[in-house]
Amino acid sequence: MKKGFLFISCEQAKHICDKAQYHEASLWEKIELNIRYTWCRFTRAYVKKNKQLTTVIQKSRIDCLQNNEREVLKNEFEKELTKQL
Repeated sequence: MKKGFLFISCEQAKHICDKAQYHEASLWEKIELNIRYTWCRFTRAYVKKNKQLTTVIQKSRIDCLQNNEREVLKNEFEKELTKQL
C-alpha cells in the first residue's frame, strides 16, 4: 500500500503512538498521527488503550529483584538442579 503525503497506515500509526509515548516521535510523526487519529476509530482506540496502560504502569508499585538478588536466586536454583541429577 502506497503511503500518502499525510496519510499513514494503521500499523504506522501504532508504531508512532508507541514512540510518542516514550517521547521519541518527531514533530512530523506526531502530526501524521494526529491526522490519522481524527478519522480512524481503530487508531483512537489504540491510543486510548496505550494511554491507559501507561497510566497503570506508572501508578503501579512493582518491586523488582536487584542484580545481586537475581544472581543469588540463580545460583541456588542451579545448586538444587544439580542435586536432582
